[in-house]
Amino acid sequence: MDISIIIVNYKSKGLTLNCVKSIEEADFGNLRHETLVIDNNSGDRLGEILAWQHPGVIFIQSPINTGMGGGNNIGLSRAQGKYVVVMNPDTLAFKDTFIQLYNFMEAHPKVGMAGPKQFNPDRSVQNSRYRFPKIFTLLYRRTFLGRLPFAKKSIAHFMMDDVSKDHHHEAEWLLGSCLFIRAKALKEVGYFDERFFLYFEDTDLCRRFWEKNWQVMYYPEANIIHNHNRASAENPWYAFFLKRASRQHLLSWLAYLKKWRLQ
Repeated sequence: MDISIIIVNYKSKGLTLNCVKSIEEADFGNLRHETLVIDNNSGDRLGEILAWQHPGVIFIQSPINTGMGGGNNIGLSRAQGKYVVVMNPDTLAFKDTFIQLYNFMEAHPKVGMAGPKQFNPDRSVQNSRYRFPKIFTLLYRRTFLGRLPFAKKSIAHFMMDDVSKDHHHEAEWLLGSCLFIRAKALKEVGYFDERFFLYFEDTDLCRRFWEKNWQVMYYPEANIIHNHNRASAENPWYAFFLKRASRQHLLSWLAYLKKWRLQ
């Protein structure tokens, strides 16, 4: 098997089905691939729909919600590919996405993980590669403190505003919505750390890749659409602390700080 593609579903049935459809319509050439969908106890009968509409998909039902990292780990433990792809349900592959990433990784054996350029549905470019966060990065990005000049400078550094999105380059970490990973490197580094239920599991994994001397690369010749929900950005800053997902974001941030002993 050349490529294993893993999608974790949690109450996002429609998005997951669209993602699977984009994978089935992609051009893999002579590459062999498999698609695995892991359901984190959504209760939405996704397995029945996949069996009917996409019988080639491997469906795995988790009896509990194991989180983003945990759900992906279930898929990774079953994946047979030389490369594994972690895709969010709210992503859509282009026709040549997987061939582009496969060829890039084959040509660069020191790269352990690569990520494509990501577009919003209106074709504007998203940011999907970053430098590692500092201790106050989350507060700067999520509160009124981000309006201060020194905070703006820190955020710009974190967002890699000084590096073009049009050329491939090393990134300290990549957004986990689409990661093309060398299985050999993943076996050496280890799977997602399940202490991060939601958020920072991608940052942590990339950090561990670098620790094992595997490069993490942004590769904009490969593209996806990422229908990322940015509704939180439209709310008052204090609303961040009132939402369940936001509180989980904060808990994962604290776990990340503790694990990596950031000062």
